[in-house]
Amino acid sequence: MDQFIVIEDTTTDENYGSYPTKRTMEDYIRKGFVCIDKPMGPTSHEVVVWVRKILEVEKTGHAGTLDPRVTGVLPVFIENATKLIKFLQESSKEYVCLMRLHGDVKKNEIEKVMKQFVGKIYQRPPLKSAVKKKLRIREIYDVEILEIEGRDVLFKVSTESGTYIRKLCKDIGEVLGVGAHMQELRRIKTGKLSEDICYTLQDLLDAYIFWKEEGEEKYLREIIKPMEVAVADLPKIVVKDTAVDAVCHGADLSIKGVVMVEKTVKSGQKVALFTLKNELVALGKALMDAEKMSEISKGIVVDVERVVMERGVYPSVWKGKQNL
Repeated sequence: MDQFIVIEDTTTDENYGSYPTKRTMEDYIRKGFVCIDKPMGPTSHEVVVWVRKILEVEKTGHAGTLDPRVTGVLPVFIENATKLIKFLQESSKEYVCLMRLHGDVKKNEIEKVMKQFVGKIYQRPPLKSAVKKKLRIREIYDVEILEIEGRDVLFKVSTESGTYIRKLCKDIGEVLGVGAHMQELRRIKTGKLSEDICYTLQDLLDAYIFWKEEGEEKYLREIIKPMEVAVADLPKIVVKDTAVDAVCHGADLSIKGVVMVEKTVKSGQKVALFTLKNELVALGKALMDAEKMSEISKGIVVDVERVVMERGVYPSVWKGKQNL
């Protein structure tokens, strides 16, 4: 609790809502996501459809497309949790790539050139890409060479969302003067979601069958994560039970509806609104710093941009007021 500023000391009503890990299995699935270790071959869309069929749900979606030949972390969101997809699509990505050079280059020259690509770079999507072939700026946060063997270069790269690694390899080859192409690629992280929490489609199917046929929930609860995990790294603001339903109806959050705010909250920053039971309510933009929030007694503190929780989970006590 040391990382929070308490605005008002209050308690939660146990008659409403539910702690994420204590949701019924049906609700747990509907408000969860699974990180699939995508195999080589199928498209991201095909994987998403398979997850939908395995779990017998109506709606699933992925955060960040992987080409058929690319493997690795593919977060698939289920039902209510699909509201978070846009947020995750915009998060940073991390890959391990095998690049093959088309000619012999000294190791120190490869290292020197690859360092030049750290920072903001210009990219035009590859011809095979489905998006418009428009020149755009993307940022490479870090490049680490893991191994060089002959013309094969294995490296780890951390990038801004929307960066084309295939194009990056081609550009590196051009600067080296020998040409290059991406031989293999694996995504190892999307935002804070890493391959450590990835499971195969077969793992998911087995766990679902265990629950359906044997009533055993633990395997499915291990594979599927509550949607709250996906936004765990966002600065948090905890909302009163009495303000939750107003936010769910689209009201912006006023200081009167705040229980506590994380000290790291800054004006203009994306924040996550949670209940006292640690349920995700909405995403929004902070309109002032945490310290400023602790000094005021009225006024709007968060511009709510994306409501995640359904209406009616908490009681309507706001009586038509627009902001709580």
